[in-house]
Amino acid sequence: MNYVFQFGEVFNAWQDLLYGAWLTIQLSAMAMVLGLIVAVAGALGKTAGPRPVRWLVDTYVEIIRNTPFLVQIFLIFFGLPRAGVRLDANEAALLAMVVNVGAYATEIVRAGIETIHKGQIEAGRALGLKPLQVFSYIVIFPALKAIYPALTSQFILLMLTSSVVSAISAEELTAIANNLQSQTFRSFEIYLVVTGMYLAMSLMFSGVFALIYKVVFAPTDVAR
Repeated sequence: MNYVFQFGEVFNAWQDLLYGAWLTIQLSAMAMVLGLIVAVAGALGKTAGPRPVRWLVDTYVEIIRNTPFLVQIFLIFFGLPRAGVRLDANEAALLAMVVNVGAYATEIVRAGIETIHKGQIEAGRALGLKPLQVFSYIVIFPALKAIYPALTSQFILLMLTSSVVSAISAEELTAIANNLQSQTFRSFEIYLVVTGMYLAMSLMFSGVFALIYKVVFAPTDVAR
């Protein structure tokens, strides 16, 4: 049986697909920023917090890293309303992505912080730097530089796994592709195009991250 490709209906819906891609980019970017904040806080809790805080962070990280992302989404979307917290699909998707990437990135940031020698911190204090200055210039900046490749890879993976939130009908590229497929029944063509769009978004994020490194971190290489 010969399959006849028909991309006409897919191309007719190009505006919907581009809108879905834009929603995916927005959702992923917000989750990356918020997830990084969670990760830095979690890493500080693990490396410098009291024992109860370390235990809480360890528990959070282990639960998230050892349960399926889809189950986490369902727990947030269907479970929180039982506790009186009502979120729409997009809000639940964002929260699930932040919670998920925050756990994975916590371990990455922790590894970066542990590369900073205590002598550097003590030297900063001896020079009269305030605690916030020590944290900003001596701890977190070099740590983020050291783990930047691993962190950005995790963020790109987050963007790709955002397709899972289509399970709760959150608005993003895969959800729109699913709706289009149910209307046209051109599954192969639609998902082939969507595959190319995800590849393009991955390359775009890689380019943006490379530019950020060049602007923020590369000048310190020259300074050395």
